[in-house]
Amino acid sequence: MLFPFVFMLFPPAHAAADDPANSDCLACHGDKGMTTKRAGRTVSLFVDEKKFNNSVHSSLSCTNCHADLAGKELPHSTPLAKVNCGTCHSDEQEQHARSLHGKALARGDPLAPRCVNCHGNHDIVPVKDPGSAVAPLKVPFVCGQCHQEGTPVQMNRNIGQHNILENFSESIHGQGLLKKGLVVAPSCISCHTAHSILPHNDPNSSIARHNIAKTCTKCHAEIEQVHRKTIRGELWEKQANTLPACVDCHQPHKVRTLFYSQGMADADCMRCHQNQRLQTSDGRRMFVRTEELSGSRHARVACSQCHSEVNASRIRPCETITHKVDCTTCHEEIGQQYQRSIHGKLLTKSDTNAPSCKECHGTHGILGKHDPQSLTFATNVPDLCARCHRAGQSAAVRYTGPERDIVYRYTESIHGKGLLKSGLTVTATCTSCHTAHGELPASDPESTVNPRNVPSTCGQCHHGIQEQFIESVHSAKVNKTDKPLPVCNDCHTAHAIQRADQDQFRLEIMGKCGRCHAEIASTYFDTYHGKVSRLGYTKTAKCYDCHGAHDIQKVTDPRSHLSRANVVATCQKCHHDATRRFAGYLTHATHHDPKKYPFLYWAFWGMTTLLVGTFVISGIHTVLWLPRAFQMRRELRAAEARTNGKGDNGSGQTGGPGSEDGENAGR
Repeated sequence: MLFPFVFMLFPPAHAAADDPANSDCLACHGDKGMTTKRAGRTVSLFVDEKKFNNSVHSSLSCTNCHADLAGKELPHSTPLAKVNCGTCHSDEQEQHARSLHGKALARGDPLAPRCVNCHGNHDIVPVKDPGSAVAPLKVPFVCGQCHQEGTPVQMNRNIGQHNILENFSESIHGQGLLKKGLVVAPSCISCHTAHSILPHNDPNSSIARHNIAKTCTKCHAEIEQVHRKTIRGELWEKQANTLPACVDCHQPHKVRTLFYSQGMADADCMRCHQNQRLQTSDGRRMFVRTEELSGSRHARVACSQCHSEVNASRIRPCETITHKVDCTTCHEEIGQQYQRSIHGKLLTKSDTNAPSCKECHGTHGILGKHDPQSLTFATNVPDLCARCHRAGQSAAVRYTGPERDIVYRYTESIHGKGLLKSGLTVTATCTSCHTAHGELPASDPESTVNPRNVPSTCGQCHHGIQEQFIESVHSAKVNKTDKPLPVCNDCHTAHAIQRADQDQFRLEIMGKCGRCHAEIASTYFDTYHGKVSRLGYTKTAKCYDCHGAHDIQKVTDPRSHLSRANVVATCQKCHHDATRRFAGYLTHATHHDPKKYPFLYWAFWGMTTLLVGTFVISGIHTVLWLPRAFQMRRELRAAEARTNGKGDNGSGQTGGPGSEDGENAGR
């Protein structure tokens, strides 16, 4: 479809005096098949509405840029005038006009780039957006459209530098930007600027000889101080009053293929320190293993970068060193964390037991934490921390908290067994909970093991459980109470964490819940479930079987396991044929609460009163009857005695009252 005929089918929907709306333009330009012919080639006129709406120009109307359409009626004539970006971006337009690109454009050079060639047209997004055409990672490729080897610009122009893009991509700047993604690494525009690109022989150019130092020091601040220490004046002696420019030594686009594994200064140090018998006056060994250093993380770090007080003018450059190595020179952020930690505060107080960087990481043989030989490799961390925190060691002796034998308890926990016995390096170690450099006591609000922070600390690994917990009644987010709420270590402990399916954990959980819910726990132990649990039977229902473990909600909450909609299913986990009537069983019913269970309360006391009254009346009756019973007993004995006396016939034979002889004697 060709542009001049498109509006024959779609007449304009507004008055000629009005500017066309964006929707009017997109009615045609939103068609992917819309094209036109320019210079013998087919050009798409399609505008992606979604991309335009996400661009920096989304708030503008089409006529703001295509000004020649303002107030005109559709369909419009073709071709349209070139968009003038300088209407809004006047400063950039002036810079571009004075640049090599602008001058080439002014003389009609068909290869001269316009704004659209670098920034795009309808899909322009901010430079900081990774999707921008001129985002830092994309700049070399944007410039490479023209300045890459084999392009018309390189072939048709007499340019001194060849293979510019290829050389840049292999340079230290290019590798930092393109291979490591360091967006702070310089790209083409960092040195040449974005819009004011001028030849190096132009005095106003950012790469002119007298300006190049200023350009380089935008990133390499105070580099002149470094060069004053290393350059000994040769160039000054050969060329009086002439100072070298950066590009005299560092070619702007040249491939850097030579890396020095050990500089001259390191060789000077090793002349002495490779002697195995070298030691200080107090007996400390000063021997440095070359192979150990070459295999460490600091293999490309010069000795003087760490031992920064060396003086190259001395026979022994290190004799001027008065302070210990300061690791924060390179690891500033970690150093700040360490200084705020309990370890750092102890070191500030000159405590001899305070661990420094070398206590945990070593000295010359420092390895990455992912190296199995590293002191900070996951399986080695418990032994590393145990140097001080094992029972009887320096840190354990001064510890005043409730827990003891921390290291032993950890090794016997589910975390410790997973790490040390199963080799699961993803399981929690000391640094997973306490952090590696920011250890703080649990009482500190900033500590990762402070009660308020424990759920998020555990949630680093147990994220799904954390999501359930923060929505439960135990979460400070939900339960706005002044009382302390339980967190992970209240139920699972801090270091002796057991599997939740072990018998010991199931038997102990009622006591843990009972620490806060003592009254309810006592009613539980009056029920069948509780009494059987006390006998050691683990398969009967415990607190979390009914209420849930981490997602406990109020019974009135529809999400609760004990809500009316869910209670039957909860009971059916153990009682498969449970019905709603079965689920109506009062699990924690007690006759001690007249408000919650009045029927049970009054029934209990009614039956108790009846029983006690019955026994009291029976007791009184018994007490009152005793004198009469004793009297009757005496009368009976007297009657028996009289009867026995009358029945004596002198022969020693008597007849009982009921015998035949007795009857005859009576007659």
